[in-house]
Amino acid sequence: MSTETVDGGTDAAVTVTESAASQALQLMESEGMDTDVSGLRLFVQQGGCAGLSYGMRFDHEPEEDDAIIEQNGLRVFVDPASQNYIGGSTLQFEGGLQGAGFHVQNPNVVSECGCGESFRT
Repeated sequence: MSTETVDGGTDAAVTVTESAASQALQLMESEGMDTDVSGLRLFVQQGGCAGLSYGMRFDHEPEEDDAIIEQNGLRVFVDPASQNYIGGSTLQFEGGLQGAGFHVQNPNVVSECGCGESFRT
């Protein structure tokens, strides 16, 4: 496998906040996943009114060409095509009265749709 691990330095494709890592690890453990091997897959897909949207899911292992970002105990898998769109982004977990969830703060976004679910770079 030719994966490359990014240890969370300043060149990481994605920065993961402590709260996001903690929440993701809790969810993975509740699903019986091995957090030493498994990870959160963060990807960009076509869709939404602005053209692109984020996707996330848990994977049991990385794909061969994934970047593996390890921060705050969480492994994040990013495919090469998605890396072009999310470089320099921060994955956060936000809670509040309007609901809780993961949010990607992406410095490459030039516009978002009104609901904030899709974007353009």
